[in-house]
Amino acid sequence: MADTDNPIPDNEWRTIVADVPLVSVDLVIEHEGGVLLGKRENEPAKGEWFVPGGTVFKNESRTDAVHRVANEELGESVVINDCLGTYEHFYETADVDGIDSKHYLATAYRCHFERDDPEIVGDDQHSTFQIFRPPFENLHPYVERYLDDR
Repeated sequence: MADTDNPIPDNEWRTIVADVPLVSVDLVIEHEGGVLLGKRENEPAKGEWFVPGGTVFKNESRTDAVHRVANEELGESVVINDCLGTYEHFYETADVDGIDSKHYLATAYRCHFERDDPEIVGDDQHSTFQIFRPPFENLHPYVERYLDDR
């Protein structure tokens, strides 16, 4: 039985990660003249500064997923400005034992916080959050592509 933190049972999630691309959303949140990035604590991209994001659940629209992810990962609401498009992300690692890769079809949304003074609470996927301002250098190539496209 699935729990509320992971609606898919572990054995089924393992099969999904092993065999199919994951549909996800990434949030390019503009704030204070920069973009909010979190230092990843888990694979893929562990140790990298990355945009918040997450898997889209069945029967959940991508825009609803954006709002859910913002609330779950940041404890704040966002307003969607526009959609940057859908990107393919290939990783040579995964957060599932015995699976050596992960494939995402990630739709990126340019957003801003609903409140001017958000209180970001964070989650177990990120050790910290920080605003990055241009010029954007030495970031993960997938993040740099988002920032170039916005």
